[in-house]
Amino acid sequence: MANNRCDLPPIENRNELVEHIANGCKPPEKWRIGTEHEKFAYRLDDLRPLEYEGESGIRKLLESMARFGWKPVMEEDNIISLTDKMGASISLEPAGQLELSGAPLENVHETCSEVTGHLQQVKAIAREVGIGFLGLGYHPKWPNEEMPWMPKGRYKIMREYMPKVGSMGLEMMKSTCTVQVNLDFSSEQKMVDMFRISLALQPIATALWANSPFKNGKDSGFLSYRSYCWMDTDPDRCGTIPFVFEDGFGFERYVDYILDVPMYFVNRSGNYIDVAGLSFRDFLNGDLPNLPGEKPTIKDWEDHLSTAFPEVRLKTFLEMRGADGGPWARLCALPAFWVGLLYDSEARESALAYVSDWSPEERAALRQNVPRTALNTPFRERTVGNIALDVLEIAHGGLKRRDRRDSIGLDETHFLKPLFLIAESGITPAEEMLRAFERRWRGDIDPVFQEYAY
Repeated sequence: MANNRCDLPPIENRNELVEHIANGCKPPEKWRIGTEHEKFAYRLDDLRPLEYEGESGIRKLLESMARFGWKPVMEEDNIISLTDKMGASISLEPAGQLELSGAPLENVHETCSEVTGHLQQVKAIAREVGIGFLGLGYHPKWPNEEMPWMPKGRYKIMREYMPKVGSMGLEMMKSTCTVQVNLDFSSEQKMVDMFRISLALQPIATALWANSPFKNGKDSGFLSYRSYCWMDTDPDRCGTIPFVFEDGFGFERYVDYILDVPMYFVNRSGNYIDVAGLSFRDFLNGDLPNLPGEKPTIKDWEDHLSTAFPEVRLKTFLEMRGADGGPWARLCALPAFWVGLLYDSEARESALAYVSDWSPEERAALRQNVPRTALNTPFRERTVGNIALDVLEIAHGGLKRRDRRDSIGLDETHFLKPLFLIAESGITPAEEMLRAFERRWRGDIDPVFQEYAY
């Protein structure tokens, strides 16, 4: 992964950091959709997660993807990710979870086709080497201590730092999977509106996608145990960042927040320098003890932006981060949900009005309670399930007005169907799995690897 960041000009002041994010503004006709999803890979013979090496290992899987035109990205002698000419990438999460970071695409039809093509590719290789892929938000069977570590420099630094600041950081790293969508904005004010809508409604997405009820082969007591893991990962860089709803919020306020997030590392020529817990403000002033006199480049800033983990994250676009990983239909439903709410002006206004009178205490209570009770979580005199139906109607209207059609004339609204079925039934995917676990699986977790495999 050779990039000589020292050749880039140093950042001289905070304004350059603000300008970097502001440069993400695009006119609506250039707005795109980027969908990311993670999945657990496992050996078919014993259901164990893949090690990096070996005939059925992660390295072999990544090397085999070359037949489909993917190009390797190396860290020392290890393949750590793949890229293609469209701008997509395949990367490794800490315990070998495989992540597709999709290319920026124009509509949900395209992003769903991308997901479909990716799954066809990895399954073709999986059949040859005896592995499968599972779409859940938290690993249902193996204890976190038995999950392997991938050979990436940044993960070594994170694994040593995480236990110092929270009790669940290593679980988050090794045992969780998510699906998320990245969306554009046209101005600072549009960003603020989108951020407030998506941050307020992130617990609603968590409820609709709740798909991680198991831990160590048992009922965890949560419907989204993945979401619960984020409760005590690292308070400096996680959560619902309430200042987003305060007057005066914008690019500058977010930059100040990120400057206060402790650093993890600095990357120099592919080598990760451990600066965990140190200040990017000091780095900006040339006062970082590990790199005396050296100032950061814009690549260092981009790295640092990626080490904050709030429920919605701002870079030069917005990332929606509240959903559990799941099956194909719900991977396609997530971009449809958020595009319907945020990419149509009427839907955006309706959604903003819908959440505008929610108090900080109410938003915090939703974030706290939804991982356990999902759609049944009380809110005022209603439930999250009622809210989900209202919000889905707004998203449906937004997609209808967008009127992006596929080759047979379907618009993007049909991708919301799985979500309407969940909200109308009141039964989350997690509850569906728990009923199977209690009844036909007779308390044995292993059938999940057949019934919920890709």
